Amino acid sequence: MAVYIDPPLWPAHGTVFSHLISDTSLTELHAFAAGAGITERAFDVDHYDVPARRYHELVRLGAREVDCGTLVRLLIASGLRVPAKRRPERIRKSLLQRWKNTLPHAPGLGRDLLDRWSEPHRRYHTAEHLLEVLEALDLLFTENDDAGTCQYVSLAAWFHDAVYAGRAGEDEEASAALAESALTPFLDHPAEVRRLVLLTASHTPGRGDRAGELLCDADLAVLGRPPGAYRRYVAAVREEYAHVSDADFARGRSAVVERLLNLDPLYRTAEGRSLWAATAQQNLEGELASLR
Repeated sequence: MAVYIDPPLWPAHGTVFSHLISDTSLTELHAFAAGAGITERAFDVDHYDVPARRYHELVRLGAREVDCGTLVRLLIASGLRVPAKRRPERIRKSLLQRWKNTLPHAPGLGRDLLDRWSEPHRRYHTAEHLLEVLEALDLLFTENDDAGTCQYVSLAAWFHDAVYAGRAGEDEEASAALAESALTPFLDHPAEVRRLVLLTASHTPGRGDRAGELLCDADLAVLGRPPGAYRRYVAAVREEYAHVSDADFARGRSAVVERLLNLDPLYRTAEGRSLWAATAQQNLEGELASLR
């Protein structure tokens, strides 16, 4: 675990800047920055921009000096790097286009939902997660899935964490209620979207529930990420529970990981099992071992 800084070579606002990163977690990075008196405004998705005048002070406080190339490689290896296509402004543009394709006659609702997904207290349950779920659905839908099923499942993805306060079960209930209320003017069966959203609390759709299987598998696709990206996911989850002690978080997270490992199967669709099952098993087992 370490915080790194590269030389102040990056010009902006009449000075030059260094980049400050962690090779372990954003929680560690934010803690170091707060201790050094660096404001939140200096944080840019996966690093802090710090002016040249603070370089030597931050090194004295414990930041390790590395060259620019090494810093980038460390950030990529940590799984915390956010590539350009995952920057908030690009994600928002992509999501608004997807909403237009899903429910074109309700643009205001799409913008309102995206504002919810962009709330500042979120760290994992963000607009990026929403986009990743929708991209996972792109991989799961087949030619046998009719247009109605695809629309309802996609809408459920948009609503499944629309309300997020870190209250397991309650958040899903509130998100489901919001979905039914907001979609009543636009859909024949808004209760179906409510039903699907509620399934994301347990990820246990019934046998033959294709729509439920699609949504739950897409929501759990994050578990099958490559190891570096999986570490980034775990770090973001930890950040959402920054108010919880390490010991309490380890106990709670262990219970979540054990429950996921006990789902048989973890992925209900053949497509999901083919895409993510093997990697997800390795990621979950590795995380559980580290928590213990």
